[in-house]
Amino acid sequence: MSPHPVEALLRPPVELWSALVAIATGTMALLAPWALMMPPSVAHAAAAALFALAGLRTRQAWRVIRYQRNMRRLPVYKLRADRIPLSRHKLFLGRGFRWTQRHTQRLRDTIRPEVQHYVQPGALYQWARRKEVAWEAVPPLNLVAWMLRQPRWWNPLRPLPAVGGTPALHAVEPDEQDVWMDLGERVGHTLVLGTTRVGKTRLAEILITQDIRRGDAVIVFDPKGDADLLRRVYAEAKRAGRTKDFYLFHLGVPEVSARYNAIGSFSRITEVATRIANQLPSEGNSAAFKEFAWRFVNIIARALVALGRRPDYQQIRRYINDIEPLFVEYAREHLRRFGQESWTTDVQEIAGKISERNLSSALKGRDRDAIALMRYLQVQDLYDPVLDGLVSAFKYDKTYFDKIVSSVGPLMEKLTTGKIAELISPDYLNDDDSRPIFEWLDVIRRNGIVYVGLDALTDTTVASAVGNSMFADLVSVAGHIYKHGVADPTDEAPPANPPRVPTISMHADEFNELIGDEFVPLLNKAGGAGFQVTAYTQTWSDVEAKIGNRAKAGQVAGNFNTMIMLRVKELATAEMLTDQLPRVEVFTLMNVSGVNDSSDPMSGVDFQSRNEDRISVSEVPMLTPAELVRLPKGQAFALLEGGRLWKVRMPLPDDSGDPAMPVDIAGIANEMERTYITNDHWYRTRETWWHAIADTDALVTSETEDGG
Repeated sequence: MSPHPVEALLRPPVELWSALVAIATGTMALLAPWALMMPPSVAHAAAAALFALAGLRTRQAWRVIRYQRNMRRLPVYKLRADRIPLSRHKLFLGRGFRWTQRHTQRLRDTIRPEVQHYVQPGALYQWARRKEVAWEAVPPLNLVAWMLRQPRWWNPLRPLPAVGGTPALHAVEPDEQDVWMDLGERVGHTLVLGTTRVGKTRLAEILITQDIRRGDAVIVFDPKGDADLLRRVYAEAKRAGRTKDFYLFHLGVPEVSARYNAIGSFSRITEVATRIANQLPSEGNSAAFKEFAWRFVNIIARALVALGRRPDYQQIRRYINDIEPLFVEYAREHLRRFGQESWTTDVQEIAGKISERNLSSALKGRDRDAIALMRYLQVQDLYDPVLDGLVSAFKYDKTYFDKIVSSVGPLMEKLTTGKIAELISPDYLNDDDSRPIFEWLDVIRRNGIVYVGLDALTDTTVASAVGNSMFADLVSVAGHIYKHGVADPTDEAPPANPPRVPTISMHADEFNELIGDEFVPLLNKAGGAGFQVTAYTQTWSDVEAKIGNRAKAGQVAGNFNTMIMLRVKELATAEMLTDQLPRVEVFTLMNVSGVNDSSDPMSGVDFQSRNEDRISVSEVPMLTPAELVRLPKGQAFALLEGGRLWKVRMPLPDDSGDPAMPVDIAGIANEMERTYITNDHWYRTRETWWHAIADTDALVTSETEDGG
């Protein structure tokens, strides 16, 4: 760094002249000391001093030349996946430098008109670009055009890399270094912002690669289902020897996907209804229908669990459309356990006496055995909260019932249609289906790797519903880890040394497609359970539009302690970073010239002239939104560790000859040879489940019924 107030790097490298003179003089002193009238001993010492001076001046000239060269074209930065640095205490982001006042000063110097020939490509380069197009279809000049297009070392007029932007944003610091982020900061979560096709996915690959090699439990949410990202995740799992812990869940390729029950795991039974109801509209009159839908889904879920069956979307849809079979099944099971021995005979007698004409309009058309069961239970002193809810739903008029739960019907239809239904409503007892079933707590215990492709381009509603259900499930798992760690609470003899809570690295690409009420607690409460979230999106307005509330969007933004911003096209998004930076002082060099005529006719001085260089100081923002809009692809500004601003560029991928990289998704499916995995401890005897649910769910049921 220059000790002078004004640092001049956009100028001719005049140091070369003094270097050449020093070399020539030193050579003369060495070869012909008599020409300089020096004895040999003095000449040799002088030659050494002159060569040292030449080296110093050449180094200074090379610094100016390199600085100006980088202003036009930065050197290519490529890195093979197996060469990405790995640390147990730091996270590698790329190469760059700490941005300070000096770099703001240098960047402002590049906009002066007199230095543009140092910053912009020259006239010969512009000529080559014009001829490259003009000669494309003109033989034999098309061969010359082809040569001009080649990005090879032998082409002095090769085109600039297709990264756009302004290279000067990174060229203001010629001395790069590896940029590392402390792993302790990741628990505060990371937000990555950048418009389409500027390097968000490449940054995700770099971070995911390190998380997998470090041994974290890694969860990748990809709404688009990017094939390149999937291949990278699997390749790194294979390279790290963790393919047995890799799960692929992809709505776009259900035939090779693992299966997952989005509502089958919970800490409290009410979570099932909440996960489904949260997908429904809640504005205006829809709020009342949402509450009704929540109540009836909750009734169905409690009955299924009490019967020893795990809830799934298929069963919820079936019993929302017709709750009578579930009521009959549960009522008979209840009477078998707690009723009198003659209950079957009594029910048959009641059924024989039922007359269709005497039934209320709500019960007309119902099965007589079901009506008889209801009437028999009403005269018995066998109160059961689950049964009471089923009876209340059964007594509703069918037309009225269909109206109040109509909002949940279309959602269930979307989630249970086609092959996707087999993925999110798996049949645990189907031995012919070898696709594995995973659950989040089991994945975390095993330090697993899960890639979730939601295929949002095909069906946004289903992708959002499944993604939000997964987030809600993860929040429930975080609560379990807070209370019990990762140990299984059903184990009769807990281990003397409980297993360590693993680090759970979650990457949510295009997270504005996934964000909902479930995502907020995952950010502000799950850090203590080992969750560290890295979220990627294009603009912050996408998040505000998805949430529909500016205050809630601000609540989400406040939970990200680290921000990495690539090129963005929305000024409001850019201001999220620039508004957090201080203002700095920059120097401006002003040339002042003036002439004064002499008014004294007797004086021998006719006029006086003066030339001055004045330095003025002004206060400017350290970074402006306009500079973030002009970032080249693959470059970013990162606000790390409490407000330290770093300028970073990510390495370009170099996958040539990578033996771990599969060809396509089919190649991944062929390599995934695992045994069928599920949570066997969930299945207990029906007696055990019946008494457990009857004891623990009564209080929750009574609270739910009182609260509507």
